Amino acid sequence: MNGMEINIHYFRLINDLGKEYPALNPVAFYVAEYTVFILALSALMYWFTRKHENRIMVVCATFTFVIAELFGKVAGSFHANNQPFAELADVNQLVQKAVDNSFPSDHTILFFSFCMTYWLFKKTTGPLWMLLAACVGLSRILVGVHYPADVIVGALISIGSALAVYMIVPRLSFVHTLLALYEKGEQAILPAKSKTRDF
Repeated sequence: MNGMEINIHYFRLINDLGKEYPALNPVAFYVAEYTVFILALSALMYWFTRKHENRIMVVCATFTFVIAELFGKVAGSFHANNQPFAELADVNQLVQKAVDNSFPSDHTILFFSFCMTYWLFKKTTGPLWMLLAACVGLSRILVGVHYPADVIVGALISIGSALAVYMIVPRLSFVHTLLALYEKGEQAILPAKSKTRDF
C-alpha cells in the first residue's frame, strides 16, 4: 500500500467505530466541537491566577500556536487533501464543514500547542492535558473531517514548536518586561487582594 492507501485504511478503522458503536458518536461530536471552550477557559484560568510562571506558560502556548500554524501552512503548501467526507464514500460524518485542504489539522495544532506547553510547565497535570489533545485529534477522525495523517502531522508540528518555544521564549528579557508592564497596569486597575493558589 502507498501512503494515501495507508492513510485511508486507518481512517476507515477509526471512523467506522462510530458505525459499529453508535454510542461513541455524541461523545466524539462533543470532544471534536466543544472542548475548545475548555481549552480557552484553561488559558484564562491560568492567566488570572496572576502567577508569573502561569502567565509565561500561556504566553509560550500562544507563541507555539502561532508558530505551529505557520509551519502548518507551509506543510499544507507541499501536500493537500480535502476532508475524508469529501473524498470518500460512506463516511461517518458527524460535523458539517466547508471543503478545503484538511492537511494538517488546525484543531490538532491548537490543542497540542497549548497542551504540550502545559505539560512542559506543569509536570503533574501535563499528561492529562496531552490526553485531552490526543482525544481531540482522535475525535476529528471519528467525526469524519480529518485523516490520521492530518492529525499526526499537526501534533508533531505543535510538539516540536512547543519544545523550541519553551527553550527560547522564557529566556527573552523583552517578554518579561512586557509582562511586567501589563501586570503593573493590571494591579492599578484590579489590585490583587491575596495570593491565589496554583493548580
